[in-house]
Amino acid sequence: MESASPTVRDHPVPAGRRYDVVVVGTGAIAESHARALRAAGPRVRVVAAVDVDAGRAEDFARHWDVPRTATSLAEVLGSGPVDLVCICTPPSSHVALAEAALTAGASVVVEKPVALSLAQVDRLLAAEAAAPGSVAVVSQHRFGSGVRRLASIVADGSLGRPLVATCLTQWYRPDAYFQVPWRGTFALEGGGPTTGHGIHQVDVLLAVLGPWEEVTAMAARGSRPTETEEVSVAAVRFAGGALASVVNSVVSPRETTVMRFDLEHASIELEHLYGYGDEDFTVTAAPGHEAALAAAWAREPRGVRSSHEAQFAEVLAALDAGRVPPVALATSRDTLELVAATYRSAFTGRAVRRGEIGPDDPFARRMDGPGAVWPGARP
Repeated sequence: MESASPTVRDHPVPAGRRYDVVVVGTGAIAESHARALRAAGPRVRVVAAVDVDAGRAEDFARHWDVPRTATSLAEVLGSGPVDLVCICTPPSSHVALAEAALTAGASVVVEKPVALSLAQVDRLLAAEAAAPGSVAVVSQHRFGSGVRRLASIVADGSLGRPLVATCLTQWYRPDAYFQVPWRGTFALEGGGPTTGHGIHQVDVLLAVLGPWEEVTAMAARGSRPTETEEVSVAAVRFAGGALASVVNSVVSPRETTVMRFDLEHASIELEHLYGYGDEDFTVTAAPGHEAALAAAWAREPRGVRSSHEAQFAEVLAALDAGRVPPVALATSRDTLELVAATYRSAFTGRAVRRGEIGPDDPFARRMDGPGAVWPGARP
């Protein structure tokens, strides 16, 4: 899992203080943020809802008892200090909004993908370094107790080394899903399911297995009205020696999310769709290792579902302690680098190693690099 967070620069926060929060973008995902913030109790107060659609912001404010609405974040930030800004807008606006919040002295929780490219993440890292606040990226599947337990088992080696893993995000999105103008575009969404859907599972893969070393990938499209991929398939080698197969799809009628980790002495499998609990794991011991698996899997933590609530509880605890909240921007960059390398491999037909995509590489600026050409795709 993510290592201990560094101290927030020059901005220690008294333990247990109340946080004034602004929610930017009041579409569907903002509901998850609002539920998580409400679950934190009276120490959190949502003071404003911002949306370019004033009516949608007002509907959100009425439902969640938010006292103020606005059509721009600048308007809210200009009227007084804010502790935390939750960014729930389309991906192309994430970086500029996060920069504005940081400049105003606030910390940020931003939906995935945090940015459209590695270049944008690096720009945001520079803004974060110059600000008192920090950026956390929504990666809620890291925070379910099952994944946390699995990560600790892998880290301490109690069931042996991880050898092979499977990471499947096989979802279904009809043509109508892509009628939203920013969806299915490299310029506005950053990519297809590799960026927008499977990135959560890829993030868990890295949280459990550690740094990746090399990826070889393919991608395809042709059945949806989109300029991005509909399917990608990647083989990933990790620094610890494990190999992983990663599949991302939006053309799979039986939707499922599957992760499997085969360690030397056990297989640990997780199957769910959009969120998991402890009951969604299946564990199988190698012969002779039944007792070791039972002891390892009986550990704490237990009983926590993957959710925005679970991550926000950790975010607030970190802010209370004066630490950068999880998942830190630098950690999220590691995940986005693997995504960018997957595209680079798919579009160039070559394996890509970690660190190979430098600042002058076209795949650092856009996930499709100089531009994707899809043979046989539907116009």
